Amino acid sequence: MNIIFHINFPSPVLAILARLEAHGHEAWAVGGCVRDALLGHAVHDWDLCTSATPDEMLHAFSGWAVRETGLRHGTLTVMLEGAGYEVTTYRVDGAYTDGRRPDTVCFTHSLQEDLARRDLTINAMALHPQAGLVDPFEGVSDLQHKIIRCVGTPALRFAEDELRILRALRFASTLNFSMDPSTADAIHAQCATHALRHTAPERLLAELLALLPGSGVLNVLLEYPDVLAQFIPEIRATVGFDQHNPYHVYSVWEHIAHAVAAAPPEAEIRLALLLHDIAKPVCFSQDVAGNGHFYGHAQRGKAMATQILQRLHCPGDLTDATARLIGWHDTPLQADPAVVRRWLNRAGEQQFRRLICMHRCDALAKTPSLCAERLGQLDLVECLLNTLLAERACFCLKDLAVNGRDVMAAGIPRGPQVGAALNHLLDAVLDGRLPNERQRLLKELHFHTENSFPL
Repeated sequence: MNIIFHINFPSPVLAILARLEAHGHEAWAVGGCVRDALLGHAVHDWDLCTSATPDEMLHAFSGWAVRETGLRHGTLTVMLEGAGYEVTTYRVDGAYTDGRRPDTVCFTHSLQEDLARRDLTINAMALHPQAGLVDPFEGVSDLQHKIIRCVGTPALRFAEDELRILRALRFASTLNFSMDPSTADAIHAQCATHALRHTAPERLLAELLALLPGSGVLNVLLEYPDVLAQFIPEIRATVGFDQHNPYHVYSVWEHIAHAVAAAPPEAEIRLALLLHDIAKPVCFSQDVAGNGHFYGHAQRGKAMATQILQRLHCPGDLTDATARLIGWHDTPLQADPAVVRRWLNRAGEQQFRRLICMHRCDALAKTPSLCAERLGQLDLVECLLNTLLAERACFCLKDLAVNGRDVMAAGIPRGPQVGAALNHLLDAVLDGRLPNERQRLLKELHFHTENSFPL
């Protein structure tokens, strides 16, 4: 992997470093911004560290716009050019008795001591526009070899802050790196003793949503189901579960992992695929020939996924979108205009496209030789969807060529019957029995009104 050592520091960062140095203090860019800059990735947040104490920082930045965001722990935010830049005093963490945060923080004048408290080698580097790179734990080597490795003793790092386990998986997924063997062993050992029990559900969900879109997600899911099962215990039953079905070359968990990896990096789709077959073990049955079946697993999975996401304090809109996709994922999709219009009415364009994608990923994670026809059919469904949308096809009430005023003008009194009449017309258009043309729809209204037929 090519590492970029000629880094262009933003002017506000240069100004902050120069200000601190003008007052006799050391100052460096540190952590994730250094990692991303070396990889040639866009840097969104520049974090800086300094030998200056909090009081010395306040003195150095006197007259500047600052926010005392965490001054007790040595952090303030300097506001320059409309953005905030966190500056933190070198520090050493005390004991971690709660498995998440240090009980105490001690300031130090040693950059190396500050770097030594960090989680991963690729996050424990410091960079200066003139002094260059400080890399005491061979983070550059790990970037070059695509390795995720803890600083120091992995078991100690994870015991200090259990969320580091998920962070390690997140970086392995997003960077498509391999886990150092000793780090991997420590992760599995920690999970054998009920890791992640001290971490807030929101933090667990945030890390999960960050790792799922990664290009290395397949290996992470296949190698670390024990980690995810710490906060989604329903996963355990899927691991190694033989589906006893010719369409499935993988166990349930392997199928899930391959389906997730086949998807575009969109949270709703990958989250839905992660949970789409979560109910298969509890819905399993075999026929007389020994073939496995999972009757009702989509609806059961929808209910289970809703419970899982609510436990993780997932936002309601994401929970709802994910659960709906899971509930629909086992429903066949047909390349028929009426069927596609019905799906557009039921799900809307965005969710229907997600559903088509989900069906495709589900098929790609099955026995390849048996799924080619299914993939071809999904291509036809998507092509038909694009055609109907290009033709501005009607699939909801607001698209109808008539409205409530037209219905009342046809002699139907104000009230529930107006809505019933509009829905009758919409059903006819969705099914293809009527075109979405104003005069044809008005004729249908007058016909039913004059003949007193119920709508």
